[in-house]
Amino acid sequence: MKYVLQWTVRAGGSAQDNLASAKRSLEVLSKWTPSTNMLQFVSRVDAKGGFAVGETDDPAALAKDCAIFNPYVDVVVYPVLDMDEGAAVLQAGIDYSER
Repeated sequence: MKYVLQWTVRAGGSAQDNLASAKRSLEVLSKWTPSTNMLQFVSRVDAKGGFAVGETDDPAALAKDCAIFNPYVDVVVYPVLDMDEGAAVLQAGIDYSER
């Protein structure tokens, strides 16, 4: 399964709390080895989050990766298809609906 993972910094707390949380999240990131195959890993230019594209056949491994960072960021996982496969599925749906 291919997926896009989106994370955003958790809101709330004092500036000092947010700074401590950001510092700790970077410490955790520096020690982390993904359990899934990360194809691309990018950060937003506003420093409020980022995105990753990855692949795995093990949803538990993906859940583990998300859980590690759960105290610091909000994570949303979107299962995705490559465009050619997604377009073929859409066309099959259209063909079915036009019967």
